[in-house]
Amino acid sequence: MTENNGGLDAINEAINTSHGSFHLKTVLISGLGFFTDAYDLFIIGVVVSLLSLAGWTTVDTFYKGLISSTALISAVIGAIIFGRLLDYLGRKRVYGLELAILIVGALGSAFLTPYNNVIALIAWRFILGIGIGGDYATSSTIIAEYSNTKSRGKLIGSVFSMQSFGLVAGPLVALAFMLHGIPPAITWKALLAIGAIPAAIVIYFRLKMPEPPRYTAAAKGDVHKAAKDLKEYTGIHVEVSSKDKYVVKAKWTALFKDRTFLLTLIGTMGAWFMMDWALYGNSIMSSTILSALVPSTIKGLPALIRSTEYTLLIFAGAAFPGYWIATSVLDKIGRKTIQLIGFAVMALSYALIAIGYHSIIGNISMFLALYGLSYFFIEFGPNVTTFVYPPEVFPVTTRGLGTGMSAAGGKIGAFIGTFADAIILGTDASAHLPFLFSLLAVFAVIGFALTLVLLPETKGRNLEDTSGEKRYTVKA
Repeated sequence: MTENNGGLDAINEAINTSHGSFHLKTVLISGLGFFTDAYDLFIIGVVVSLLSLAGWTTVDTFYKGLISSTALISAVIGAIIFGRLLDYLGRKRVYGLELAILIVGALGSAFLTPYNNVIALIAWRFILGIGIGGDYATSSTIIAEYSNTKSRGKLIGSVFSMQSFGLVAGPLVALAFMLHGIPPAITWKALLAIGAIPAAIVIYFRLKMPEPPRYTAAAKGDVHKAAKDLKEYTGIHVEVSSKDKYVVKAKWTALFKDRTFLLTLIGTMGAWFMMDWALYGNSIMSSTILSALVPSTIKGLPALIRSTEYTLLIFAGAAFPGYWIATSVLDKIGRKTIQLIGFAVMALSYALIAIGYHSIIGNISMFLALYGLSYFFIEFGPNVTTFVYPPEVFPVTTRGLGTGMSAAGGKIGAFIGTFADAIILGTDASAHLPFLFSLLAVFAVIGFALTLVLLPETKGRNLEDTSGEKRYTVKA
């Protein structure tokens, strides 16, 4: 193998052309975190409904929105902090810490929240969100740096698509408790505590992972350590020379001073913002939105069970396959094409629901079909691709921050969307759903435009090319 850049090219090329079981291992170690993230974020919608049934009297419309969305706004903080730490301290030093924070938040929410104490629950959910935001920055960065060129989209997408299992697990577990007669006062605590289990299982393996060789070679200039870690973790042997040392010198300020990076960052943050408003607003508030389909004669726990069953149908029948179909074709169709298709169909389905709402609300099958269509194309579209894009389009020395800021943009949209949805829907979801879906249609159009104008196609290109870091590679 030709040794250019003192071994840096050799390390990158070895990973770009690699194949091995270590890819599956890395996907599982990273992906279990996203199973947990999805479960913890989306289960809160059911929990909020259970609190009133458990006798809580403090959960009015305002606090319902705040409980549901607090973890999302703290995820913004976690994504930016961990993103910067990834670049400043290295991946290994912080990988696993975000899950420890998540575990504390999940268990505190379940076991250290006094009866009727909304503020305590919000505080614990805030801590939980910091860990979740950190996971968005760390896991996507690490899997990208271990991925080969040919399957990079599928590998990064697979990590994120583990979210689909958490999305489905939430209503399944909730239904299991409710249908077996477990009291709401116990059920809501159990649902929150369960979210700590997958994170606890995988945290050890994250702490044992070595520094990604791409980072060690490009950011630290230590190609010998990179080659050693590559051999130990993947089994791939690379001969390197440090006769001429080359490193990537892009500072974090390059994201704002370099016009290409700045426009790309606007694109990744903006598209993720538009998508997450729809995804999280609809998913966390799904019990409220789908309660419009439940006959008015059904009240209390039976009504919550019925709306949760509808939620499970949408998540399992539409969202779940959307994740994995998108992941399987990312490297064939391309990130940009899939994201454009997703936003376009989201806009169409939301507009149809808004315009024809009063005609279709009485037809459960028709409403679920259109609503399910939007969910499928959120997943076979921007929900997967907005996660894949950021670690591909920023240099290794700013990849953590660029990815973290992109995720932060999404979680700002998720926070505003969830909180706003709770306020918009209020106590009469049926009356306000047409306005909500009209708003979501407009946001989908904006997401389409941002993607079309600002984001490149990255399929089939080496990571060092798509990230633009070659422009910042210099002799040390």
